[in-house]
Amino acid sequence: MTPQWWEGEPGDLIEVSRSLYQHWAVYIGDGLVVHLVPPSEVAGAGASSVMSVAAQRAVVKKEKLSEVVGTDDWKVNNDLDEKYEPHQTDIIVKEALQLVGTEQPYDIVTWNCEHFAKKLRYGKAESWQVSGPMFSVFNSGLVAAAGHEEDMVEVVVSATMIQSDSLSQ
Repeated sequence: MTPQWWEGEPGDLIEVSRSLYQHWAVYIGDGLVVHLVPPSEVAGAGASSVMSVAAQRAVVKKEKLSEVVGTDDWKVNNDLDEKYEPHQTDIIVKEALQLVGTEQPYDIVTWNCEHFAKKLRYGKAESWQVSGPMFSVFNSGLVAAAGHEEDMVEVVVSATMIQSDSLSQ
């Protein structure tokens, strides 16, 4: 976990490690982030937040980084800086703040919190979570488990283990 005294750069992308997935936010300075939040997204919720995959709407919120992170590990992850030129910091922050309070469609595949954050920083909506090998396993199991929360959690746990295995090889 990054120390409490850390002060990042406005426009940085924050990746929060929830137990079964990553939540993304945009740092806007003064200890605050802007992020796309489906109804089930709660800091430290672990497996219960997996139900965000079923959400169809989400709200853009401005909150303290410490509240969004809770007790979870997190890091700055500007992973696409070598692939895309980041927007200017003032533009990222201005656009993020303009979206606060808006309700947006939410779709785990086409528009999730990672898409939202990366769109603000780079102008490109990308999500490694739904383009990597874990997601194809997850998506297959999700269709089979639709309507059964406990089955969905099991699918996510299995997919996470497969993803971890593929990353360590």
